[in-house]
Parts: sequence; C-alpha cells; structure tokens
Amino acid sequence: MSGTGNRPETDMMKMLTEFRWPGMPDMEQLAAAQRRNFEALSAANKVALEGAQAVARRHMEILQQSMSEMTQAMQSMSGAQDPQQRATKQAEMLKAAYERAVGNMREVADLIQKSNSEALSLLNQRFTEAMDEVKAMAAKKG
Repeated sequence: MSGTGNRPETDMMKMLTEFRWPGMPDMEQLAAAQRRNFEALSAANKVALEGAQAVARRHMEILQQSMSEMTQAMQSMSGAQDPQQRATKQAEMLKAAYERAVGNMREVADLIQKSNSEALSLLNQRFTEAMDEVKAMAAKKG
C-alpha cells in the first residue's frame, strides 16, 4: 500500500466535502409566502360570504315580491267574473308566475356561480403565485 493509492478515508472525506446539503428555505420568504396564502384565503372567504349574503338578500326580495303578487292576484280574482274568464285569468297568472320563478332561479344560480367563480379565481391566482415562488426559491438555492 503505497502513498499513490486512494485510501477509503480519503475517498469518504472527498465525498463529504463535495456533498451539497439541500439549502434551508429563507424563513422570512417562507413566512411572507404563508402570509400571502392566508390573505388570499381570507379574500376568497370574503367574496364567498358577500355572495351568500347577496343570494340571501335576493331570496328575500323574491319572497316579498311573490307575496305581493299573490295578494294582488287574490284581490283581482275576487271580482265577479264568469267561470270561463276566471279560468283564463288563473291560467295566465299561473303561466306568469312560472316564468318569474324560472327567471328567479336562473338569477340566483348566476349569483352563486359568479361568487364561486370569483372566490376560486382568487385561490387559483395565489396557487400559481405560490408555485412560482417555490420555483424561484429552488432556483436560488440550486
């Protein structure tokens, strides 16, 4: 065993000095990213809550409108009419009520979809930003 050969201890030391430990993330950057995550989640929750409140308000308006229309319909039906006129008027009112109900359901569904879409958009945007931040941190350490 002459001095020209590689000894196991030397090989091990060389390997350890060349080994690169994965860099620890910048804790300040990590905390800032987490703060932005919470802000995005909070904003999405706020949009969803506002959407739910708008839907509840619209439901109440629809209920009030329906009650008012029903009262008017009952008053108009109480007049003296022959049975055929009364049946025709009832059919017209029923058709109008059905069309309003379908329109109201569509409106409420659109409100819900808009609210959900806005909230999801905020979360998707933050997710994309977070992935870009992770890539940037990895590139910085690499």
